[in-house]
Amino acid sequence: MKYTILITALILSLICTAQDWQFEKPDYVQIEQNIKKKKSNLFYPSLMTRFKEADSTMTLKEKRHLYYGYVFEEAYSPYARSVYSDSLRTILQKEVLNKDDYHKIVKYTDSVLSENPFDLDAFNYQLFALEKQGTDMLAKKRLNQVYIILDALISSGKGTSKEEAFYVINTSHEYQLLEILGFEFGGTQSLIEHYDYLTVVENEAKIEGFYFDVSPCLNSMSKMFKD
Repeated sequence: MKYTILITALILSLICTAQDWQFEKPDYVQIEQNIKKKKSNLFYPSLMTRFKEADSTMTLKEKRHLYYGYVFEEAYSPYARSVYSDSLRTILQKEVLNKDDYHKIVKYTDSVLSENPFDLDAFNYQLFALEKQGTDMLAKKRLNQVYIILDALISSGKGTSKEEAFYVINTSHEYQLLEILGFEFGGTQSLIEHYDYLTVVENEAKIEGFYFDVSPCLNSMSKMFKD
């Protein structure tokens, strides 16, 4: 069973707002310096607190420092898998869900997000369950958090070349971003230098695929093997 409440809610608004942006590659060196300044609005603990509160007043610069600055946090582990994933998958594979299932989806996705605050799949599943429960206030909060993440992601580039690649801190965000932008994965993924290249199925825009800079993911993997 596939849940697309998040996708349908975001596609149009994101495409419209992105047209007015000036895309900018994240400067990881500068971001690392900025998020360590305790008296700055870019101090990382402050940014994370505002994100958890779903602060809709965050600027694009603050959103970018939040998302890309996470790679410098000890908890950053792009290839880690939550222990709650199997329990969540078991519920989502059911043909018919009941109230108890919706409650468990919210519970498990909360646990996943406590480990990985930018897990878009967890947000998507929770939004689905919250809609079924009629929990509008929490759903609005979660949706605001998703906007914060996606604003940062889409501000990084257009994705149609290496020079204008999207910058991601988790490879799962590549596939999620494709879907949110209205494209379908074409089935081929290639690692070219420090870029992932994903093909997409035939589309009206005549785009064959998208590039994603995955440098933080590769650096994390390299460090993991060294350790």
